[in-house]
Amino acid sequence: MPNPRVPRVAFGVTILSGIGLLVVYGTGGQPQLEGLLWFYALAGLGVGIIVGANNYLPNEESEEERHPLASSEEMLAAARADFHRADGGDEALDAERRSLLRLLAGAFAAIGVAVVFPIRSLGPHPSDDLRETDFAKGVRLVTVDGAPVKSGQLGVGELLTVFPEGHTRAGDSPTLLIRYDEEEFLPAGGRASWVTDGMVAYSKICTHAACAVGLYQNVTGLLLCPCHQSTFDVNNACTPTFGPATRPLPQLPIAIDSEGFVVAQSDYPEPVGPGYWDRMNNV
Repeated sequence: MPNPRVPRVAFGVTILSGIGLLVVYGTGGQPQLEGLLWFYALAGLGVGIIVGANNYLPNEESEEERHPLASSEEMLAAARADFHRADGGDEALDAERRSLLRLLAGAFAAIGVAVVFPIRSLGPHPSDDLRETDFAKGVRLVTVDGAPVKSGQLGVGELLTVFPEGHTRAGDSPTLLIRYDEEEFLPAGGRASWVTDGMVAYSKICTHAACAVGLYQNVTGLLLCPCHQSTFDVNNACTPTFGPATRPLPQLPIAIDSEGFVVAQSDYPEPVGPGYWDRMNNV
């Protein structure tokens, strides 16, 4: 009977190496050690398959005489006997083959898990974090120094950069609060309740390349981006009228609370800034 020691040891090395890879990945990874474990895992698998095949698969060449297509009863009986005889009736050899097949399956499983496990290195799953800012219902709008903005604080044509209270350093939250000319301003459909006390709020992040939109021409009601000259019409839902930007600046619904401070009605209803992975639905 063939000696099964070599393929057994080889498959065992593959399984242990696969487990080692999982441990290394789980503890933060170490490229040199990972490379060494991959070498042993693949080498063990290859040696086990080659030696096992040489030991347990027939290696002689034979030619069978061609017979009529229809099998005789004698031939069917012989085939049934061969099937049940299992290589001359050597049950020990058959058991050894099954044992090696189980080890081979374990080796493949260990390598398969080790291959899949590094997917965690690709980082977290996409989430709604890019859709959300720190604005929420009732959150006060404050200046960069944290001072809340009161109703009537701005004159017509004036603007102020504001943030959600407690988050003045949030990169996705800079917002332009503008006191518009009520004779010129035209609320977008369904957004008449998003403005209050003659003020409207738009994201300060350009929808083209995320530059800070801060140049305001109060006579024309236009906001200009200094980077690539995208121009937005404040009196018409901040739609772009010039430049490479193709999407309006998102509007923040605002209101006045019981103490007379300007607050958000909710977060922005759409993602702020440029280039979002599913933003084509919002263009």
